[in-house]
Amino acid sequence: MSNAHKRAGFTLIELMIVVAVIAIIAAMAIPKMLSARLAANEAAAISTMRSISTGEACFRSTGVVDSDADGAGEFGYLAELAGAVPMRVSAGGVGAAGAALPATTDILNPSILPPQLGAVQNGIVARSGYFYQLWLPDATYGGIPEEANGGCVAGPFPDGNTGEVAWACYAWPMEAGSTGNRAFFVNQEGDVLGCPNRQVPQYTGDPANGGIAPNYDEALLSAGDMSSHYREGVPGGADGSSWALID
Repeated sequence: MSNAHKRAGFTLIELMIVVAVIAIIAAMAIPKMLSARLAANEAAAISTMRSISTGEACFRSTGVVDSDADGAGEFGYLAELAGAVPMRVSAGGVGAAGAALPATTDILNPSILPPQLGAVQNGIVARSGYFYQLWLPDATYGGIPEEANGGCVAGPFPDGNTGEVAWACYAWPMEAGSTGNRAFFVNQEGDVLGCPNRQVPQYTGDPANGGIAPNYDEALLSAGDMSSHYREGVPGGADGSSWALID
């Protein structure tokens, strides 16, 4: 029998070499894959924020929510724009002179935003590695967050006048450094801003489970005033965050 027929399979040394080569390739490829996923999640978050901005402008212009009956439409919550919950004026919002409006089950149809943005849990939406939260103003431009299951059916309700003027939405990573790095902001001005998210505390995770999220006025020049201009390039706010325009 020839030597060629005596040899079968691989030697231990050959197998170890193959394993070592695979390990080296994996060590080089995995970080690039994670970096690519992180970049893709951030790009998707920016695109989503722009879609929300466009959706809010469309929602207001249609006048489907006019809780003070003055003929001017108001901005809406994510679940309202996505057609996931009754619009608040239809769910017993407060009308002119404090009059209660009739409670119905009016759902926005067709919806302005995709159904995924209407899947609100604990007041926030989870999508593609990011959390989203939207706020509407009270009578003094303080922020009222979306309710736990979406929209606003129990109150306190956004104000009929200020609700025609302002809104704010934030997006932050589910796991900072893994699903995304930056946090994002957009409001009635239509510009998307990004935060490097290196401040302490860092925005990450679900607040209901110990995560940290921006407050409604974190990216604004004036604390507690949703009508104020956004704060660009100057660290500040309650968290010492810094925000810059996204091209």
